[in-house]
Amino acid sequence: MENFQSLQTLLFLLSSIILMIFIRLKFPFYLRTRKNLPPSPRKLPIIGNLHQLGSCPHRSLHALSQKHGPLMLLHFGSVATLVASSAKAAQEILKTHDLSFCSRPNFKVLNIILYGCKNIALSPYGEHWRQLKSVAVIHLLSNTRVKSFQKVREQELGLVIAMLEKSSGSLVDISALLLSFSNRITCKVAMGRTYDGKLIHLLNQFLDMLIVFNVGSYIPWLGWVDRLSGLVGRAEKNAKEFDEFLESIIEEHVNNRRGDGYGSEEEQNFIDILLDVQKDKATGFTFDKDTIKAVILV
Repeated sequence: MENFQSLQTLLFLLSSIILMIFIRLKFPFYLRTRKNLPPSPRKLPIIGNLHQLGSCPHRSLHALSQKHGPLMLLHFGSVATLVASSAKAAQEILKTHDLSFCSRPNFKVLNIILYGCKNIALSPYGEHWRQLKSVAVIHLLSNTRVKSFQKVREQELGLVIAMLEKSSGSLVDISALLLSFSNRITCKVAMGRTYDGKLIHLLNQFLDMLIVFNVGSYIPWLGWVDRLSGLVGRAEKNAKEFDEFLESIIEEHVNNRRGDGYGSEEEQNFIDILLDVQKDKATGFTFDKDTIKAVILV
């Protein structure tokens, strides 16, 4: 009799365990507190709603918003993503609930090419981001500092006008001309002079890395696919080449500051300014060389 009762107890426990596993797999929403989540399109296992983005994501998201409303929850792999499609919803996110949404996603490829995302655009919200923003607002983007680069803008604009005059009567690729104009100003403001050839090549590779889809950021357990496809290797190669390029430029500025090449405050570029901030211990902010590179790169 005792053996029979023990067998019954064992069978009951096994049945209970099997039932709990079945419920957890079949009806996971019964085992957790229901949350008031936004509407969400039906998703597929593993990839979630990635298949619904299509070749024109902005059009696909607009079509989905027409069906599910201005706030909807999409799942890109295992990453839950809130999509806002109205001005009112955007205001709620960017202004009213700014602190809840102000951090940044963690993407492996971006971490590789952007020094662990130490720049202002992609650094996670926290003390580092606040200090970096303060440095940028005070030392890089103030009205006085922006006005100090007026001569650079005037010189480059003069070159554009002269080029248009010279090519009078012939076809001109305005897009390429304006892109070159913007790049030259950016190089002079950030690094003191223009860099052609290698820099353009590195920038093109860098931009390719920014827009490429990497599986591991959305489906972590498939992250090995990015290394197998060569994506991680390409990112590491581009990061190494860009790091060597930026290292040589910073070293050049450091050497100039030791000699007679260090100009007045009006002649300083962003690297000079950031090196001054790094040297100034009064801020209480550790401004290492990788942070300087990350800020300049972005």
